[in-house]
Amino acid sequence: MALQEHIGVLERLYRDLTRRKYVHPDPLEFLYGYRCARDREVVALVASSLAYGRVKQILASVSVVLDMLGPRPAVYLPDAAPRRLRRSLRGFRHRFNTGQHVAAMLLGARRVIRESGSLGACFDGGVKSEDETVLPAIQAFVGRITEAAEGDCGHLLPDPARGSACKRLNLMLRWLVRSDEVDPGGWASVEPDRLIVPLDTHMHKIALRLGMTGRKSADGHTALEVTKAFRQIAPGDPVRYDFALTRLGIRHDMDIPAFLDSCTAGGKACT
Repeated sequence: MALQEHIGVLERLYRDLTRRKYVHPDPLEFLYGYRCARDREVVALVASSLAYGRVKQILASVSVVLDMLGPRPAVYLPDAAPRRLRRSLRGFRHRFNTGQHVAAMLLGARRVIRESGSLGACFDGGVKSEDETVLPAIQAFVGRITEAAEGDCGHLLPDPARGSACKRLNLMLRWLVRSDEVDPGGWASVEPDRLIVPLDTHMHKIALRLGMTGRKSADGHTALEVTKAFRQIAPGDPVRYDFALTRLGIRHDMDIPAFLDSCTAGGKACT
């Protein structure tokens, strides 16, 4: 079945589920407490980099780091003493990453903010008019932070050059670039049509079932293939349906098989 035939189902899903009451549990909710875009981008970097593993642990780990950064992360971080930052995160652990990995990433972000003025300005520097997607800008952004980092960031910032789908970085970009009832935005200079789908196992399963890809690995090539398919039905906003679709995998009261069956049968989306 052609993807265009699913537009009605996807739009119903977007309309029904793209609401803040469906955000929890999702690290996206941390961004809502920060009105300033410069603070929000630091929060987004922290929340997205730790967005792997069990959701309860994700929320707990993000809370620890944000509590340390205080109510104005973009004000605190540029002047933070490296030794104090490392000491504050001593003993922190989130699955494969230690507090020293997080401290290294934050110190990299600290230097980038001091040199570029903000994380957003740094990212903008890697955006070229000829690029179809944000992939080259992601690679440049990761390169700047890891080069500026004072230590090993672990795998907090995946490298697209190694074939990673960069799900967490693409998630961060969705939060910061798009603006609707759930995505708060803040990076107005980046166009939503260049975003890449944050490909996780749930989205990969849905994309396979809908014929958006035939690739069995949820890697960078697959993420671009799925994004290209979504761009056919939403040219200006290829990640428009990401939040709604991922609710089916995150929330226990929603059901991926039922949604996929509704697409096959042409029925209503699961709500």
